[in-house]
Parts: sequence; structure tokens; C-alpha cells
Amino acid sequence: MNNWLLTRRTVAKAMLLGSAAPWIMNSKAFASSCSDHIVRVGGIFAPDTMNPFASWSSIWTISMTYDVLVGVDAQRHDDRKGFAKEWSVADDKLTWTFKIWPGMKWSDGRPATASDAAFTYNYLRDSIGKADELNLGVNNTDGLQNVESITALDDETLQIVTKAPTPWPADHHTMIVPQHIWKDVNYADARGAFRNEPPLVGTGPMIVSEFQQGQFARFDPNPYFRTGQPATAGMIMHFFDTADPIAQGLKSGSLDYGMSLTAAQWTDLSKNPDIVVGESRVEQRNYLAFNTASGNGAGSTKALQDPAFRDAIGYAIDQKAIVDRAFRGHADPGIGLVMPVAADYYSDLSDIRRRFDPAEAARRLDAAGYRDLDGDGVREDKEGKSFQLELITGTSSGSLEMPLAAIQFIAGWLGQIGIPVTVTQLESGALNARTAAPAKGGGGWDLLVDSSWRSPAAFDLLALGNSKLVGTSNTSYWTNEKFDALLSEVNVTVDLKKSQGLVDQAVRLIYIEAPYIMLCYPFVLEARRKDCFSGWGTQDIMSMWGFFPFDRLKPV
Repeated sequence: MNNWLLTRRTVAKAMLLGSAAPWIMNSKAFASSCSDHIVRVGGIFAPDTMNPFASWSSIWTISMTYDVLVGVDAQRHDDRKGFAKEWSVADDKLTWTFKIWPGMKWSDGRPATASDAAFTYNYLRDSIGKADELNLGVNNTDGLQNVESITALDDETLQIVTKAPTPWPADHHTMIVPQHIWKDVNYADARGAFRNEPPLVGTGPMIVSEFQQGQFARFDPNPYFRTGQPATAGMIMHFFDTADPIAQGLKSGSLDYGMSLTAAQWTDLSKNPDIVVGESRVEQRNYLAFNTASGNGAGSTKALQDPAFRDAIGYAIDQKAIVDRAFRGHADPGIGLVMPVAADYYSDLSDIRRRFDPAEAARRLDAAGYRDLDGDGVREDKEGKSFQLELITGTSSGSLEMPLAAIQFIAGWLGQIGIPVTVTQLESGALNARTAAPAKGGGGWDLLVDSSWRSPAAFDLLALGNSKLVGTSNTSYWTNEKFDALLSEVNVTVDLKKSQGLVDQAVRLIYIEAPYIMLCYPFVLEARRKDCFSGWGTQDIMSMWGFFPFDRLKPV
């Protein structure tokens, strides 16, 4: 019976994945059996390196191996602490003290101490202003400009002193790396050449032991994990471009957990007695971005640089239809930069919010000087060129999949107001290359449908407009001095009410300038099987901000 199941599962994978079929048919990575106690998970992931200083694409994979100091999970859940067991800030609001887990070890058995944390931050901070500044990956310099000093007072005590009050020391998501591995890696190599090949050395529960780009990562349980070696025999994380093989893998039993499911798949799986489904709001924002660059990397028309043009387009986008028809209700309609789950900062912008009104979009385009002068149904820009915009899209690594219907709706709505659009679908790596900063070869496109998933901290909520993050988080290339000034003030503000006011000003500014049109805030649709493991979460089956529950799963 087990041999028949294996054959059925691998053949199903081969049919679904096409060119990957030869690898699958000869790989044990997809073979699933409760008896081997290996957890198999699947998602839309496309990591290109295991180096946290060089890329964001690997965050889902390496978050199983590396701890953040505090981060989102530890502030939401008492039982999901990171590298620090406890933390506090002094009355001066400048001096932060973090107590590191006593006796903690790296997965190679060496002591993991406050010195490793101090090294990680100082390694980043000392790169600021240099040609090889570490500003590309999950571990980056953003926020460290406001730090005065980072010191290991003893093995179990880390002190961070900031130049002004800021929540950054607890809110950021820098992954703590072992000094004995990274101390000899120069900045140029840390930006890319050093791939951090497995086996990695971390303090998390699951240690990357094998990485096959475009296929999977294999993990071994950390024998030195601070709460004890995990009870499972390890984990395999499968990388997919679409959600179809994830849903099929859950049905067949070749996957124990899957995320990034579509609404139709989630509904279908919810009827399966062997499967539990989950749904939750997260910090992802799906958006339409305009290429606002001028000079190198500019789009096909200067209209993209005109706030009046972008604002008019906003009236042609029906966010409610995207939610109801493309996401089948499993999303909230897009409004501003802040999503509903970030409740401290969310606003519905009711006094300035655009409403779907194609006639109003057309009126505003006319008023801004973008008319159909020759009556052929296509508008011309101010240079007299007929519009023909290229919209690029794809699913970035770790993001929730955008339904094709949403792209089709957008192209159709713009065509109805005289702005024809051609769509180019890209895989994750190609999308990252096209949206890189123009100085690094990116740009040349007109419109982008993409997503951003960062933390609910104020500085992350505003990352899409951060001029220092052009080509990474800021994919519209938009820059604005007033916005940057507000962001700088947010970064040194700990009073929540004051921070809320600053964020609201910034959100309103970027909404009016319209380098982005928010489409929706999608829900995570996830599912797990019941037959092999217990210990999954209830509110969230799997954490979106850490390694939970892979530190505590147990074979059934």
C-alpha cells in the first residue's frame, strides 16, 4: 500500500511541475510517510541564497535557522521568544537591555552569546556609508543610523543605546548570525558572493542542511535548541511557483502543510476530512505601482511621473471587485499604505479616499491633458504619443499569489478609459531584476502589480515610500523629501499617539501623490494534514514571523 501511495504522489507531482518531473521522479524529497517523522511544507518561495545580508528572498527558509533578537512574534506571543529571553528600556527611552538565553548554543555546539548579537549589529553598522554598505537583504542597515552604541556587557546581556527614542531595537527583524562564521566575510562578499552554503549554523530549531535552488531546502533538528531538540526528524521546505502543486500535495499526503493557497483551493481543501484549513489577516499589501523614474530606468511616457495622471488611474480601479471576484472575499479592499491588521496605524482615509468611477477617471485624465485627440479610443500623452503601457507582474518569493483575474481586471479597466496595457508575467528572480533600482539595471517598465509584506512597525509600514529603499521595498522609485522627513521623525518616536499622527501624515501624502494604488490586503489561506504531526497552531497554523510551530511539533 505504501509503495502505491508513493507512486501516486510522485506521478502527480511530475504532471504538475512539468520540467521538474525528472528530478521529482528520482528524489526522495517528495516521498511522504508518517513513519519517517519528517515534516514537509510547501509555499511560493524562491530563495536564491542562504545569505541574510544579500537577499530578502530567503527569509522564510532561514527564519527556521536564525533567531531575531525580539521581533514581531515575541511581542505577540509569550511562548515565541527569539535570541533574547527578556528585554527592557530605561526611563531615558534610549538605553535598551536584552537578556540572552543563558547557556544557549549554536547548532555546532559553540556558545551563543550577547557578543554574537553585538557582532551582527556592529557588522552592519560599520558598513554604513561604504561602497559595499549592507543594505540589500533581510539583514540591512536601515534603522542603525539612529543607534549610538551596541555592546555586549557580558555573555547574557546586550545593551543598545540609541541617539533618540525609537522602538527599532525591539521591532526590527535582523537575524543574529554567529561571529565565528561571519567575522572573516568582507562586505563585498556579504553582499552576494558569499552564499552561506549549508549546513548553516544557527540557534533556531531547524537547521538548513541542504539547499537546492528552485527545488527545496532540507532541515535537520537542532540538537542544541534552547528548549530541547525538536521531536521531529527534520523538515523539507518545497519551493513552488504557483499554488496548484501545494493543494495537490496536501490532498495526496506528500505535504503536511501548505500556504499561499488560492480561494478555490482553500474551499476545496476545507471539505477534506483529513485536512484543517486556516485563514488570517497579515501584513501583505498588493498594489499597482507606477514607474516614476526619470532618466535611466524611466517608463515609456512621462505621464507616469505626473501625480495627476496617477491619481486619475486610481479612480479606474475597483478594489471591491478585486476582493469579491478575484479573491472570493478572502482579502480586504486596498486603501492606503497601512493594512487593517496594523490596527494602531490603520485609517480608511474616508475624507480623501478615491471611489471606483471610470467616468471620473476619464474626466480627470482629460483635465490633466491626457486626451484622445484622434478619436481612435486611445489617449495620447503630452508629447502626442499614444499610450501603450507595459504592466509587469509575478509572485515574489514568500508572497501570497495574486490571482490572474485581478491582473485581467486592471488591464480591462485601463483599456476602457483609453489606456491600453500589455501584461508581462515574470518569475520571481526576473521580477526582482526588472524592479531593481535603475542604477543597478532595473526599470524600463511602466506599471507593476506586486506585493509587500513587512512588519507592522511604523518604519516598515512606510517602507514603500522610503527613498533609501528604492529598488528593494520602494518599487515605484518615488522619492519625496517631506515623506522622508516624516519617516525620519517616525524612526525616533516612541510615543504611540505622536507616531500615529506622523504615520497618518505620511500615508496621506503618498496617497495623494499616488505612486502606488493599493489593490487589496490578502488573507493567508493555509492548510495542514491531521495524520502525521500534532502541535500546530490554532490562531495561525504556522507563524508568518518566525519558526513556530516547528520547534514543538510531535509525530502522531
